[in-house]
Amino acid sequence: MVFRYILTCLFLSLVTTTVFAQKAAYIIVSKEEMQMVVYDEKGEELLKFPIACGKNYGQKQKAGDNRTPEGIFKVVSQEPAAHWTYDFGNGPVKGAYGPLFIRLSTPGFKGIGIHGTHDENTVPGRETHGCIRLKNADLVRLAKIVDKGTLVVILPSRGDVLATLANKTGVNEKLFSYKSM
Repeated sequence: MVFRYILTCLFLSLVTTTVFAQKAAYIIVSKEEMQMVVYDEKGEELLKFPIACGKNYGQKQKAGDNRTPEGIFKVVSQEPAAHWTYDFGNGPVKGAYGPLFIRLSTPGFKGIGIHGTHDENTVPGRETHGCIRLKNADLVRLAKIVDKGTLVVILPSRGDVLATLANKTGVNEKLFSYKSM
């Protein structure tokens, strides 16, 4: 009887560890689809969330331009953010970034990451100063499976590509308009 009990415990431990130990290998953020998809090391989808990203279209050029950087980044850290405040114009709002801030390595820029919000009605949308914003419950779920070093790929939308082309060439982005066949 004791032997059967030990085998059952070992089996449950193995199953529990396998089921709950899923970790994110990489994250794809699509500014076109306004969503984040989290994948494991086999390329299988683990989670999918709506996102908000930078108010302005195009590749991030400088601090304060309200654009979300595009490219391949890594998670640097997870930091508690519930006590952080931000002044949206009517005084500081505690918890403006939600419960956590997942900081990304974004060469040339500081303070870019994935965070929550005090107003979940802003997700999805073009609402941020450059970060990726999630609903708080989604952020908490993500934080459980993301580690330091997890890859985060941020893809541009069509509008971002057109804005970047216009910025680099000095040509009005309306000239780059896309017409489907």
